[in-house]
Amino acid sequence: MFIKLKVHPGERRDRILKKAADAYEIWTKAPPERGLANSSAIRLLSLTLGIDAKKILLIKGATSPAKIVKVI
Repeated sequence: MFIKLKVHPGERRDRILKKAADAYEIWTKAPPERGLANSSAIRLLSLTLGIDAKKILLIKGATSPAKIVKVI
């Protein structure tokens, strides 16, 4: 299953909003440096979906706010 993400790094608090069945918008406190925002976004998504973060792979958008992840 593929999921589209729109990530906003460097925000005041962490939150996640489900836009569609396969799309989420994520605001994270982590800065957009060294993949910290990506890791935080994946962690928030895993908590929301109730699965282990190791089962979510970043497929596209490592340096972009628009990302695609794969849930295995």
